[in-house]
Amino acid sequence: MKATTSASSSFVVKGNTACVKKIKRSECRRHQRCDVARRQQQLGRRREAAATTRAATARAAMIEDEVALEEAPLTLLRPGGEGDSNEMRAKFEKMVREAQNDICKAIEDLDGGKFHEDAWERPGGGGGISRVLQGGKVFEKAGINVSVVYGQMPPEAYRAATGEQGVGSETIPFFAAGISSVMHPINPMAPTVHFNYRYFETDAPKDDPNAPKAWWFGGGTDLTPSYIFDDDVAHFHGILKDACDKHDPEYYPKFKQWADDYFLIKHRGERRGVGGVFFDDMNDRPKEELLAFATDMAQAVVPAYVPLVAKHKDDSFTQEQKDWQQMRRGRYVEFNLVYDRGTTFGLKTGGRIESILMSLPLTARWQYDMQPKEGSREADALDAFKNPRTWLA
Repeated sequence: MKATTSASSSFVVKGNTACVKKIKRSECRRHQRCDVARRQQQLGRRREAAATTRAATARAAMIEDEVALEEAPLTLLRPGGEGDSNEMRAKFEKMVREAQNDICKAIEDLDGGKFHEDAWERPGGGGGISRVLQGGKVFEKAGINVSVVYGQMPPEAYRAATGEQGVGSETIPFFAAGISSVMHPINPMAPTVHFNYRYFETDAPKDDPNAPKAWWFGGGTDLTPSYIFDDDVAHFHGILKDACDKHDPEYYPKFKQWADDYFLIKHRGERRGVGGVFFDDMNDRPKEELLAFATDMAQAVVPAYVPLVAKHKDDSFTQEQKDWQQMRRGRYVEFNLVYDRGTTFGLKTGGRIESILMSLPLTARWQYDMQPKEGSREADALDAFKNPRTWLA
């Protein structure tokens, strides 16, 4: 009896233990399900909040949609924008529009074709004029944009435009005016050129009203040949140096180095070309002095570049040399879409896509693991792109 009672008691104890364990496992699973549901709800709320934030940022970033015009207006500034407080805005617009006219004429004289012009404006002020010559006798594609833009800049666009890492979370009112151009010749012996000159102003963000209002000038001109002709590159750099020396003998060496650093395709470890000059965020001198410098640099484009294309537009070339040109244009595309400040700024602020991507060549090529033969002209060009040279004595 005692043994039975003992055995029975033992059984009961063991049975109770099993029941307790089952209950605990059931409660644990219920808690786990609740935790999963709670995390899913939290995740859903975070995703909804993130989507709302992205939408708000996109709305803030978007510059107003443009309205096509039948012809370019006399000014792209807002009514009254040429007043005393914004005098530099009017002067800079005048400079870039004159430069656009002069450079377009020089290219048309060389090519024999005509630029197609699109002009537009935005309801809140600003607008632009794009001129593109495509499928010409000398140029596969050449474009020159002038733009005057008013908008609200999200912090990430401000960082893209300035390279700065700071600023708060509020959008920043801005004004930007500039001229930008890229020209891609047909002949692989003739080089591509890019230039851009701009003036930029910001107001203080709402969440930091004490922040100073910023203004600066920026720009540069650089050469991208597929094949290196030392005399051509020296001529190009020499004209730019002369323009720099009129204002400061330290400009050319400083801005030449800046160009070599800026036009680096980091993931390739090579530059897109043989450089030129590049400067940005310049506000260390009176505005009038910097306007004069930007004006002289824009006026140097034609004498620095057009003679080089005239010299090589009729050179003979092989299909292999054409393929190499297309490869180098692929590198050009990579730089512009990944690293170029102007392109990334335009994309992040909802600018006019056709104008922003005008810089891209009509055709390009990406060939898997293409390596030039040792001692070839292609290898010499690649060496110049990887190891910037001193082109002037």
